[in-house]
Amino acid sequence: MIGIFDSGIGGLTVARAIMEQLPDYNLVYFGDTARTPYGNKSALTVQAYARRCADFLISKGAKVIIIACNTAASAAAELLAESYPTPVFEVITPGAALAAQLSRSGRIGVIGTRSTIASGAYEKRILGFRPSAEVVSHPCPLLVPLVEEGWFRRRETAMIVKKYLRPLKLRQIDTLILGCTHYPVLAGLIQEKAGKRIRLVDSAMAVAGRLKTHLEDTPDLAARLSRGGRSEFFISDVTPQFEAIAQKVIGRRLKVLPAEP
Repeated sequence: MIGIFDSGIGGLTVARAIMEQLPDYNLVYFGDTARTPYGNKSALTVQAYARRCADFLISKGAKVIIIACNTAASAAAELLAESYPTPVFEVITPGAALAAQLSRSGRIGVIGTRSTIASGAYEKRILGFRPSAEVVSHPCPLLVPLVEEGWFRRRETAMIVKKYLRPLKLRQIDTLILGCTHYPVLAGLIQEKAGKRIRLVDSAMAVAGRLKTHLEDTPDLAARLSRGGRSEFFISDVTPQFEAIAQKVIGRRLKVLPAEP
């Protein structure tokens, strides 16, 4: 089983991407909605939360862990990789690699939570893939609560997105990484405000592609993962709002169960 965790609803974009690219594999998802957002927490706190999420997924039979939260990836990916025998994937490296490959000019923008941007994780990885790149990062702290509230196409959301993108457009970026798994929900709006010249990189799609390639290259691991296309969704604070938004993100009705790891 493929295990996925996030601080809330954003990681459902990763679940959706995996369900599209690896439809035969079973997956289990945990959204830590009782403690969201992670973006304004300390690294030590996020690491503690990440351990609890990983332990829960393993208890449910996960043989692969995907950190579908950029904040947790920047703070806890190395810790989890060292602490668990289970392969651990995160959303930052695949997105950085794809952006470094796609950018024509080498001017790459990154938007994310304050914590992710402050960590410098994307810039470090992008420069590792393309040392000559110019990375322009900008925190967008209001976008996560707007997504959690379901304000996908509200006028207020459009105004905030436009304001956040302005300094990146002034630096003439040609590629923009959506450095938070909540942001693909707003991809249409972000693309509209960024303009056609700027290419978006969806970290959710990038990590799903990386996992697919890894399973093709490691058949022993693939053989240990259960199949049947089944999926289970757990969150630490079940609300009607989460269920309604989750169905919009995944594209079908979901049964969401409470869990407290």
